[in-house]
Amino acid sequence: MPMIDPKTVKTSQGSSYPAPFDEPCRDREVQRLSAAGGLTQFGVNIVTLPPGTWSSQRHWHSHEDEFAYVLDGEVVLVEDEGETLLRAGDSAAWPGGERNGHHLQNRSDRDAVFLVAGSRSEEDFGEYPDIDLKFSTGRYAGGLAAVFRHKNGEPYGEE
Repeated sequence: MPMIDPKTVKTSQGSSYPAPFDEPCRDREVQRLSAAGGLTQFGVNIVTLPPGTWSSQRHWHSHEDEFAYVLDGEVVLVEDEGETLLRAGDSAAWPGGERNGHHLQNRSDRDAVFLVAGSRSEEDFGEYPDIDLKFSTGRYAGGLAAVFRHKNGEPYGEE
């Protein structure tokens, strides 16, 4: 079994959301561990959120399960039902198909680090309940930037 050393996995910063929706996530850092190991059926990432940074816009998935486990620091889980403080050792899970918009925010004064895992489905689509944004199928074939749309179906960047 090949070992994956997180110190050698490239870190990407920010998000692929169209402006201005990318702003709360601009300082987010992601290490794609499963991709570094050549895995394609599910994703496992280490995410670092500096103070004031969000993991994503609040969203839900039609087909993909998601799981987050806090490694260090604390984050606020924001869902349709309200807010929950998660600290190191806490976890949360969202089954695919449940339209419960969710994301994590770092409202503390130090970095928060969490592991996130999720299934990957070419059939997956979802929405961002707080903003005029949705994503369509084909995220893994064409990349996220290629599938963002307004809720009325118009593509971003081609207005």
